[in-house]
Amino acid sequence: MTAARTPDVRHPALTAPLQSGRLDREQLEITGRLLSASNATFLGQLRTDGLDLLCVYKPTQGERPLWDFPTDTLGRREVAAYEVSRAAGFDCVPVTVFIDGPFGPGSLQVWVDSEEDAVAQLVDLVPSRKVPKHGWFRCVEGLDADDSAVAVIHADDPALRRLAVFDVLVNNADRKGGHILSSEGHVFGIDHGVTFNVENKLRTLLWGWGGTELTETERDLVRRARDEAPAVLVGLLDDEEVDVFTRRADRLLDRNRLPRPPRGQWPSIPWPPF
Repeated sequence: MTAARTPDVRHPALTAPLQSGRLDREQLEITGRLLSASNATFLGQLRTDGLDLLCVYKPTQGERPLWDFPTDTLGRREVAAYEVSRAAGFDCVPVTVFIDGPFGPGSLQVWVDSEEDAVAQLVDLVPSRKVPKHGWFRCVEGLDADDSAVAVIHADDPALRRLAVFDVLVNNADRKGGHILSSEGHVFGIDHGVTFNVENKLRTLLWGWGGTELTETERDLVRRARDEAPAVLVGLLDDEEVDVFTRRADRLLDRNRLPRPPRGQWPSIPWPPF
């Protein structure tokens, strides 16, 4: 069983064995490596408490140093993103925990078997002349290898919009198209290692709703994140990052609008976009 087959990613059958503290290194068998990842990322088979789960394991010692994030913290940020998703009820991040794995401490996330056709209904690359007139937003435009105009687009989809709200809240600096998954009608976001910076680092494809008011459901999610998440972020983020997270939630509620792309500051679109 995987998170992909469990729409409620907080399901006890998944979270309990991973969060019980009883996980031994021998229970995680490394079965492969994702060579396209920028940091050391391994596939593993986790066998514990009667479960057999395919997981993604990212050891801390395989993290590439970044100039704008503290060293050896990306794995804990992955877990922090899951904890915010779980505590607030966004339910948009697969179960993610911090473990002492075969290659040392790191994050472990339940694998999601994403459906490519379903993802293409959320984020896609199309010829500019074929961008649908309704139900889609243009993210960025450019030229393909044949110098033909193409556009990256995203759907005006409620579940995708919820992910956009989540990204604002956790200050996600890397929401690429490839970090959006869909399985059995449920939208997930992955790769949250560059989140929770104390400076504004939001970089995403999901700008289509910029400037629009939050719905009451979205306001409730942000309120719950502000009230419930700080307690579970202790030990994953430093005190200033937790404090800034709370203030970011308050600012989002006060403004009551999703932000627009900034001008002349941090790049607003990740590169490459997929």
